[in-house]
Amino acid sequence: MSATESLRSAIRDVVDFPKPGIVFKDITTLLRDPEGLKLALDSLGAPYVGTHIDLVVGMESRGFIFGAAL
Repeated sequence: MSATESLRSAIRDVVDFPKPGIVFKDITTLLRDPEGLKLALDSLGAPYVGTHIDLVVGMESRGFIFGAAL
């Protein structure tokens, strides 16, 4: 299974939430999976390995979780 497939399988779809026609992507299932969370963080950080980063901004309601870990 590829990294993308693995991450997709770790994120739960909630159909018709918060209203009909919307598919909410629930990342709490990813957050409680240590291997999946590590894979997500490694994938997010990989393009920047070896570069100098002064600041990471975690946009959206749960971005602070990934931003702090990166």
